[in-house]
Amino acid sequence: MELTRLIVKGGVISPGELKEVVALAIDQGLDSISFGSRQDIIFPKDFKSFDKEHLNKHHFVFPDERTSNNIVSSYVSTDIFRNTAWLTGNRLLYILEQFKEQPKLKVNITDPKQQLVPLFTGHLNFIASEHEDYWYLYIRLPKWERMEIYPVLIYSWDIATLNYEIENIIAHETYDIDILFSLLSEALNTNNRTIDKPLKVPFYPFPYYEGMNLMGIDQYWLGLYWRNNKYDLTFLKEMCDLCFDCKIGKISITPWKSFIIKGIPKDRKLEWEKFLGKKGINVRHSLLELNWHLPVATEWALNLKTFLVRTLDQYDISTYGLTFGLSEYNREGHYFTSIVIEKNELPKDLASIKIRDTYNVLFAKNFDPNTREYIVHSQDIDKLELPTILIELSRNYFEELGNSVSETIENSQKKEKPQADIYQCQECLTLYNSEYGDESQGIPKGILFTNLPETYCCSLCEASKINFKILETVAD
Repeated sequence: MELTRLIVKGGVISPGELKEVVALAIDQGLDSISFGSRQDIIFPKDFKSFDKEHLNKHHFVFPDERTSNNIVSSYVSTDIFRNTAWLTGNRLLYILEQFKEQPKLKVNITDPKQQLVPLFTGHLNFIASEHEDYWYLYIRLPKWERMEIYPVLIYSWDIATLNYEIENIIAHETYDIDILFSLLSEALNTNNRTIDKPLKVPFYPFPYYEGMNLMGIDQYWLGLYWRNNKYDLTFLKEMCDLCFDCKIGKISITPWKSFIIKGIPKDRKLEWEKFLGKKGINVRHSLLELNWHLPVATEWALNLKTFLVRTLDQYDISTYGLTFGLSEYNREGHYFTSIVIEKNELPKDLASIKIRDTYNVLFAKNFDPNTREYIVHSQDIDKLELPTILIELSRNYFEELGNSVSETIENSQKKEKPQADIYQCQECLTLYNSEYGDESQGIPKGILFTNLPETYCCSLCEASKINFKILETVAD
């Protein structure tokens, strides 16, 4: 679905800017706005364009435009969750300020010690090192098959310059990491530093990020979440006024379709609680509600999430530390949740026939999405089978928790990834997995696809064996 996006650099917006956006949306006859996975603001498809003078400094990207990407940053987690000592919120704001033009590439600027904002979902992923003002850079440009590490650490004040020069270089031709490094070294006089140790990303359980929480000694932070990702404009307008009154300068958008307000004075806490109560705002969703990542404005995903959450809640299943994602089938996707449920595409020639949707379930290695390595657990599963599979995976997670040896990102990259014996029919997208065989045709578990008889055909559309292609384990 094509939607209008408002770029919110680093997911940081002032109450004044948000109030202007709310006013624009109200003028359009809207009653709500949504948040995107890259910390941007999302509007319905029919959101009308404005004169540039009316837009002021707001940067809208309309459905027919592909010129800008929002910068993702972990500013939202500073001061409230664990963090690298030198990386303060103000320092992140200074770095974001260096981006005078909106990047064409997806840029992530993150702290590896926090869990709220994904590290590796960008084309350029700047990740804080232990050295003050120096960053690892992990690159996966649009036409690259795998992610590569830039061979030196990047200085904070060179991040924006490096981004623009990379955009300039790849506008003409695609290069590998070695040539790219050489071209950048010739073009720029940057203050690099040698990498003296590989990046190590610790694994921590996913945090609870909702409600009123103590921040330091005399301040609070407030996390707000709407399960349908439709944030009421009247509420937001009054909330911005309350932020003004409390001298709160920034509002932070998370990648989880929610937002956080930091710096609520201790003596104003009761006033905020009364405001939320009068508006009927629920700030006590369970973690089981908060740890889901859904595509924006997608009814099937919201309905499936509601079904799964209610079922898991009914069985009193703990998912503390796990995260879940719903997605259309997409092997090129950059997932950032522990467990992913993919909805399979229906064959085009069967579109007119009412067929129940089927799903694939994948999980991250060690249930840690930062490994960027996903393992296929189940294929072509009916909706009613999903809760049982999620319960099984959550139990596996708790059994393994604390047992896996943490490893550096570089070491995990160097390890050869096992290739699953999974083949897919190119006609109707049905999967053959040797782990399960094909019961409908009397093929037992454990039979490799290459050992199937040449007469084997697709169990759904009857396409011949040669129409199948190997499907590798998903990895970013």
